[in-house]
Amino acid sequence: MTASERRIRDLLIAEQVRIDGRATKLERDIAALTSARRSSVDDDEHDPDGEPLSARWSLLAGLLESARDDARQSAEALRRLEAGRYGACAACGEPIPIGQLEVRPFRERCVACTP
Repeated sequence: MTASERRIRDLLIAEQVRIDGRATKLERDIAALTSARRSSVDDDEHDPDGEPLSARWSLLAGLLESARDDARQSAEALRRLEAGRYGACAACGEPIPIGQLEVRPFRERCVACTP
């Protein structure tokens, strides 16, 4: 493995750790919110003093889904790296500029080919 590949691998692993931490926090937040909702006898949908619990749950669920998708993409990028296919655009086959990979290490397409 070249120094550049090691650097990218380290970036991908660091990204996975960051994503896993984000997902774990969101899972804890959803569990706490679910527990609060179960113990609440108030009608949270019509509470003029605060955000409805259902709106907060919906936001957290969307963020968790996004974190899980990022984790999947990051794992796929590591597999591409190990298979020697990392850094090539899935659409045009050209190398993806390193700057683009540093910003989003699990990028599959170059900017020109991104829909």
